[in-house]
Amino acid sequence: MNREQKNRILAKLEDMYPEASAELVFSNPYEMMVATILSAQCTDRQVNKVTPAVFARYPDAVSMADAREEDLYPMVKSCGFKTKAANIIAACRIIRDEYDGQVPSTREDLTRLPGVGRKTANVVLSNAFGLPAFAVDTHVFRVCNRMGLCSAKTVEETEKQMTRLLPEEKWGHMHHCLIWHGRRLCKAQHPLCDQCGIKEMCPFAAKAAKKVKE
Repeated sequence: MNREQKNRILAKLEDMYPEASAELVFSNPYEMMVATILSAQCTDRQVNKVTPAVFARYPDAVSMADAREEDLYPMVKSCGFKTKAANIIAACRIIRDEYDGQVPSTREDLTRLPGVGRKTANVVLSNAFGLPAFAVDTHVFRVCNRMGLCSAKTVEETEKQMTRLLPEEKWGHMHHCLIWHGRRLCKAQHPLCDQCGIKEMCPFAAKAAKKVKE
């Protein structure tokens, strides 16, 4: 697939999802960081169910730094691993002690925090700070490689290829377009190719249609 074909797919995605945005509910970088840590291997819907109570009790990084794991974990248990609670508290202690209680706004500083990998850092940078960053989660990785927008074996290489393909000002919105597409149509197990507005341009859809005919 050449660059022109890829750009047509990207333009169609923008047309399909003009309002694509973060589905995690947050109001500041601290809330975005906590919600994103909790969202690992968990749905945004479930995270959004638990965070209101968490943020009411621990409204900022300083108050979270004083939290006890045995108090926080029961509040976020439905989001998965116990290590998430431990990482959130540990990250907030570093933020309190080294960053004056403010979530840092560079990838290098963010990825120093427990529980914050490159993907989480990119989500925080893009959504909470409005900085150019392209986060690759499981949906973005699957959709980009399935549709032929890139050809990568790792999330890091997917990020590199997609950021070379897209202008910086589109990184954030396209990240959300790809997630929305992955959740709504280009699903992992049963992609809804027949309902997809990109099926005429997508090599995966073409292969699927050929198999049906055979």
